[in-house]
Amino acid sequence: MRWLDRRGAIRFIDAAQAEVASCPRSRAELLERFHAMENGRVVSGAEAFAAMWRAIPLLRPLGRACQAPLALFVLERFYRAFLRVRPALQSIASRLEHR
Repeated sequence: MRWLDRRGAIRFIDAAQAEVASCPRSRAELLERFHAMENGRVVSGAEAFAAMWRAIPLLRPLGRACQAPLALFVLERFYRAFLRVRPALQSIASRLEHR
């Protein structure tokens, strides 16, 4: 996503590495799900992805489409399914990286 954000509209922070004391969420919460702040409001999961997409001109139509309740509901279901397999994917990626 960083390379799509040519305007620098998004400030990416690695919650595992950075000091997040100013964030209203705990470090554990931040590491569980993807979070974003949009218009002063912290959002997470699918809603955070949609917020990020709205900040990137190329993806803005997708982000706006995901504001619709049904689209956000479906996207959140996919995100939750991804979270269940994420540990296995991270393990595979780690093993491939160390080859």
